[in-house]
Amino acid sequence: MIRILIADDHPIVRNGLRGAFANEPDIEVAGEAANGREAVERAVHEGVDVVLMDLRMPEMDGVQAIAALRQRAPGVRVLVLTTFDSEADVLPAIEAGATGYLLKDATPEELLRAVRAADRGESVLAPSGAGHLLGQVRKPAGRVLSKRELEVLRLVADGSSNREAANRLFISEASIKTHLLHIYDKLGVRDRAAAVGEAYRRGLLS
Repeated sequence: MIRILIADDHPIVRNGLRGAFANEPDIEVAGEAANGREAVERAVHEGVDVVLMDLRMPEMDGVQAIAALRQRAPGVRVLVLTTFDSEADVLPAIEAGATGYLLKDATPEELLRAVRAADRGESVLAPSGAGHLLGQVRKPAGRVLSKRELEVLRLVADGSSNREAANRLFISEASIKTHLLHIYDKLGVRDRAAAVGEAYRRGLLS
């Protein structure tokens, strides 16, 4: 039996969703919540398997509630059910830990399939939600080294110490250390040697 919680601030929506599960032998509506804070408390207290979570709710919005549930009840799957499908809505919900994302114009059959899939731990995305995620993946990473960071990296690759690099660039040694930290972060490395190796691998140094 899949125990679900319906979290939405509109009673009519909650009633409609409850009705969609009325004749399903493997799904039980264990409770309802009218805001995000109530959704978190009831999901934890009732021991539900799946939460149908609206995003725009009072007191605590859906994304905040998803994040709170991830901390307090990581085993609970959250299926976002909303009328909003912009990238600004989809991505924060998925990043917060939602298992899936469905729009409220989904058919009852799609909703039932999504709940069962979410209970199995499978990702469920409305076509628009999938499109937003693909768009995000295809965007440039935005982790490009600045001109000054490349200058520092070239000097480090040539064997310069922090002090020597600072003298060559007419900046402080502390600034060199700061640039190196940014370089490490952008390249996903932890030290000078790894930064130089990764820069050669990426073609940033030749």
